[in-house]
Parts: sequence; structure tokens; C-alpha cells
Amino acid sequence: MTPPWAYERPEVRPHDPAWAERARAEAAGLTDLLAPWLVDGVEHIGSTAVPGLAAKPIVDLMASVTSLDTTPVDLLAAHGWACVPPELDNRPWRRFFVKPDPTGTRREAHLHVIEAGHHRWTDQLRFRDALRADPDLARQYEDLKRELADSNGHDREAYTAGKADFVARALRGPRA
Repeated sequence: MTPPWAYERPEVRPHDPAWAERARAEAAGLTDLLAPWLVDGVEHIGSTAVPGLAAKPIVDLMASVTSLDTTPVDLLAAHGWACVPPELDNRPWRRFFVKPDPTGTRREAHLHVIEAGHHRWTDQLRFRDALRADPDLARQYEDLKRELADSNGHDREAYTAGKADFVARALRGPRA
């Protein structure tokens, strides 16, 4: 059975400083939980990691581990994290987890587990840091996300895919 949060419509909300505190708390818990597998730690990424940026109210975290094959899926599940099967996620470079709210209908957090050394780790951090450093870039990204949520709100994959070109341009830098 597919959980209700799988169909949650992307909703961009004004920035909430509480997102950073929620991310710190989740990251601390994950750091303890995943300690035997962690390489580069747990990072707060995505729009909720950018002060002042409107975002979906879902905290994105990223953990660098020794191997995707040893990701402790059952341990994470015991702590409220639902694994999205790799064949549904279609991103072989990560294992993806969702932490639903107590009702099970909304997402509170995402966890992207990435093998140490994979370029996606660095790309995620570079994109976050570019948005933090450039208010104009962050504003453009916010406008795009609002537009995509309005036009593709029924389709989370289309919403995500719609951001890909913007992210690629931002990673190439200001001259791109």
C-alpha cells in the first residue's frame, strides 16, 4: 500500500527559522544512529537550509556513508524513516528516506544517503552554499519553485525535474 505522504502536493511556504532547529535536531539524531557507517557526517541541504528562502516545509538532510549496500534500512525504519525503494526512486547514487509526521500524511524530513566520494555530495553542498551566498540567485530559485508548485503540484517528479536546469546552471557558476 502506498503511504498518503507519497501523494502530498508540493507547497512552497515562506521561510521559517524553525526549519534550521528541526534540521539540527534530526541531524544530531542521525549522526548518533548512523555513526558506524558515517564518513562525512550529516548535512542540512535544500531550500530549508537557506535563510530567508521560501520552501516546502520538509527538512532535507544528507548523510555520507561507507557504502549504500550497508545502509541500515531496518534501523532507520525503527526510528521513523520510511525507505523509498531504489526502483521507485530511480536515483541509483543514493538511498532515499522520508520521515512522515505523526499522522503519516505529510512529510517532515527527507534523508538522502550518499556513498562517500560521490560527486552528488559536493554538488548538493555547492548548490546550498551558492543560494546562501547570492540573494538574487535564491530569489530566482524561489520564483521557479513557486511556479513549478503551481503548474506541477499534482506531480512531485515533474516539480523536481523542473528545477534541474536551474541547479545545473547554478553549479556552473555566475558566468554560465
